[in-house]
Amino acid sequence: MPRDLPGFYYDAEKNRYFPIKGPIPGSARSSSSSTALKPSKVIKPCRKTGVRTLKLLQVREIFGNVISSNKGKRNFKEEFRKTQVSHPKVWKYSGTEKIGDSALERIHVDVQTQEGQTKTDVLLTGGINGSLSISEIGKVQPEFDYGVQCVPDCVWPTIEGNQTHYRRDPERIWRDTRASLQMSSKISCMKVFRKNLPLPIEDGGGIQHALISTLGSMRYGGSLCLLNLVEPLDFDPTALFIRRRIQEVATFDCTIWAADCGTNGNRAVIGTNLGAALVDVETGMTSWVLRSKSDVLAQQLVHSGNVVLCGLRNGAIITVDAREKQEGSSARLVRHRISNSPSDNTVGKSSKRWFKLSGNINTSDTIKLPSSISCLVSLQFDDQYFLASSMDGSVKLYDHRLVQRGAIQSYEGHVNSHSRIQLGVDPLERFVMSGGEDCYLRLWSIKSGELLFQDKFSDSILSTVCWRREGPSVALLSGKNETNSVSGYFDEESYGAGAWLGSHEGLFYLQW
Repeated sequence: MPRDLPGFYYDAEKNRYFPIKGPIPGSARSSSSSTALKPSKVIKPCRKTGVRTLKLLQVREIFGNVISSNKGKRNFKEEFRKTQVSHPKVWKYSGTEKIGDSALERIHVDVQTQEGQTKTDVLLTGGINGSLSISEIGKVQPEFDYGVQCVPDCVWPTIEGNQTHYRRDPERIWRDTRASLQMSSKISCMKVFRKNLPLPIEDGGGIQHALISTLGSMRYGGSLCLLNLVEPLDFDPTALFIRRRIQEVATFDCTIWAADCGTNGNRAVIGTNLGAALVDVETGMTSWVLRSKSDVLAQQLVHSGNVVLCGLRNGAIITVDAREKQEGSSARLVRHRISNSPSDNTVGKSSKRWFKLSGNINTSDTIKLPSSISCLVSLQFDDQYFLASSMDGSVKLYDHRLVQRGAIQSYEGHVNSHSRIQLGVDPLERFVMSGGEDCYLRLWSIKSGELLFQDKFSDSILSTVCWRREGPSVALLSGKNETNSVSGYFDEESYGAGAWLGSHEGLFYLQW
């Protein structure tokens, strides 16, 4: 009979003692401990930025960049970033109501001034009310007295003193009615791109056009338009520049819910209440690639524009082959019948066992969620991965090569039952954020699924999000020229850690 040794337990099968470092694998926990570990309905992050940052720096000095914890070995920089991300600072801009609650992009453009041509940041915003606006971040010509000045006011954290030294207040926004236009209906989607250039957008300086889609109304169908940003913007009070820059590509007798365009801007794809179609940006010619009775609410072009992800109202995510058909092939779309059962074995709302659609698709790549798809985002570092959110509060990460196995990561806490809410991924694709119908903003680690931040600073849904259109610095990606200072591990200029959020009550700016 083996003896009891303090701090050890005996494994009869392996005939040896093992140190007790916590609950023995497979052993039952006491009822008190299991009750204490039950997650509450509201998940609250428990990172304390001051104490935890100091502790991380101390551990880094002793052990280097690889630190040990009760969850195994971790990278110091990743843990430090998570700590910073879990305590952001948020500002709300006055005078920005109803302008960015449908679409939002921050871009770096050329501006013509009296002294010559320069570059500046502008916000391109679209509203549910159909307004399209260009707002200047900062003011390149302070001598001109024009526009409305929108001042940022800190709304989070509410307690002063919980702020780190490198966070500075953002610049003011200048809005001018001459830089606004009323579209025919609600702006449903907005994408920026370089036209006829194969290079990806790594910074905002190369953006030449913006693709804008309108939803449509009872009187008119949806439309697809281009905003020309090739010529420098002119914020001179006498210039009416936005109206002459808009070009209508095509109009449709249907509702346009979503749109996307390839990196070269030669063609676009739209999601409608009739299915999905490719549109030639130059000629406006349309060819349907998917026909469905269920509306296409979300879209994402992946694999250099060869594949289109379509998120349907019935919860299906369809992978459509968007490559040009070979000469002589039939223009008729292939009919398919797909199971209505959710892929992740969750309870669905539909009583129908099958649904039908037509298109060049592989039915084995279809994902079925129990509720309508709200947003799709393909990751740029490897477009085999994509994020999907649905209107049952699900946010999941998928791999195109493993879709039959279900999601490879889930993100808990999101609240959504019927709203189209964007997912926002940071430039280095480490974190994903989203607003919710409870008016909370939540931010997760893409890799671990950990909820890093959730709190409420808005009284309306944060439905849109965009990041600075500036890619990460080479030094940050390569690991060169790093310092041991706090700012060296998380420099906001090189990282681009600033996100814009849009809601019915106005624009917000988040920074960590």
